[in-house]
Amino acid sequence: MRSRFWEGYQGTSFSELLALQVPQLLPDFSGLSAELGQVPTSHGTTVLGMRYAEGVVVAGDRLATMDYRVASRDIRKVFSTDDYSIMAIAGAAGPCIEMAGLLKVQFEHYEKIEGEPLELEGKANTLSGLIKQNLPAAMQGLVVVPIFAGYDRRRGVGRVWKYEITGGRFEEQDYESQGSGSLFARESLKKSWKANSSRAEALHMAIEALTDAADEDRGTGGVDLLREIYPTVKFCSESGIEDVSDEEVGQVYQTILDARRSGRA
Repeated sequence: MRSRFWEGYQGTSFSELLALQVPQLLPDFSGLSAELGQVPTSHGTTVLGMRYAEGVVVAGDRLATMDYRVASRDIRKVFSTDDYSIMAIAGAAGPCIEMAGLLKVQFEHYEKIEGEPLELEGKANTLSGLIKQNLPAAMQGLVVVPIFAGYDRRRGVGRVWKYEITGGRFEEQDYESQGSGSLFARESLKKSWKANSSRAEALHMAIEALTDAADEDRGTGGVDLLREIYPTVKFCSESGIEDVSDEEVGQVYQTILDARRSGRA
């Protein structure tokens, strides 16, 4: 028997279904204002995504700031939204994390209704719609500026998108970074990125870019050896999502430090 919850709606959008049936369950930050520091909010800082030979790699530091203070040293900014896509968040932490969770449910809902996963470009469009819905909150200062990336199984390639607060999306052919340290991360990748790089090379480039960003931007956490807090790094390829261990990230970081101390980098 069909639940009354579904009556009156025939589409595949979970957020539209909620808006129609139980709008109170939708994330709503429109009543908040970040003006004049009235409502201090945590902000995630630097994330990046780039293509490599087998797909994409997405990485983010773990620091969240509140004005000039540390809000959290251990926030997660990189989320698997399904088996073949990843969202990395930068901006107001609350709306960002809510949006990542809603996007994951949206993809699951679509697959249950249609019987097959949404195409990767359709997933990128879905996130664009959620960002557009957040525009009133963004105008209050609660901005969401994510990176979306994944492996396109139909085309057999990795793809990366960046977004603006109005929901506009733009596909990047090489790499992209968002957040307070994004300028420095992009400058690092501009010098090191190369097409058809191996997994090891891609991991090295990602960690080096976050290290360069942390060196120049006080809002980017980088690697915290004292507390053993390492950036989150995920690969996405034909075989799906792969989480990189803290041990492997630490080894790559140590290699970068050794090269710089010896004058080789």
